Amino acid sequence: MSKKSNYSYIGIAFIILVFGIIFIPRIVDRISNNDISRQESRSDQPKEQASKKSDLVFIPNNDEFRKVPNFSFTDQNGSTITNKDYEGKVYVIEFFFTTCPTICPRMNRNLIQIQNEFKGFDDFGVASFTINPDYDTPEILKAYADKYGVTNPNWHLMTGDKDAIYKLANEGFYIYAAANPDVEGGFEHSGNFALIDKNGFIRCREVNGNPIIYYNGITSESEKTDEDGKLEEISALKQDIKKLLNE
Repeated sequence: MSKKSNYSYIGIAFIILVFGIIFIPRIVDRISNNDISRQESRSDQPKEQASKKSDLVFIPNNDEFRKVPNFSFTDQNGSTITNKDYEGKVYVIEFFFTTCPTICPRMNRNLIQIQNEFKGFDDFGVASFTINPDYDTPEILKAYADKYGVTNPNWHLMTGDKDAIYKLANEGFYIYAAANPDVEGGFEHSGNFALIDKNGFIRCREVNGNPIIYYNGITSESEKTDEDGKLEEISALKQDIKKLLNE
């Protein structure tokens, strides 16, 4: 072997030695500090994604988490809408009726404000279920949507079988709804909103270690409380929608 070849091997060995001394400790240090990016280590992707989950909690339901039940109704455009149409979307749920003289107008003005806050987000929507389907036909719902300024294509105001709607409200979401001829408007219902994540699970924030489950949809963001002393939660709902959109 020539001297020239020996010098070449010695040079290569020297370069490898220098690389090891300088760079290997840095790589080990980055791994120890969890500083390897997704591009550098594909096996870390699930952990990376899990670390980006929001602090919003799931609602326990026996041994599972509470999820939106299957449903199928007709919206203001005459289209059949199911829970499958909301897959991959963050959305808010309400129960209302178009002739409601009390809380529904306030609830829907708040939802319009939320709609406008998230204008341009294709993965945000609203699901509104009428509890007076005998009167609230798709045509009535369409006029109501136009009156309030519903523009989000993922906001469906739905009507259908009365028993199915009431079962969805009272058993699916535990959001109270009932016909009552003795109250103003002939129906009574909760003014709460439910927040749903992209996988169909009901999510919410915790306050003092306890899940709030639902958000007060009656009191406007400009108020601290309403005349009944209910705290404003629209600002909290907006914050939590953002969190779920970023999950």
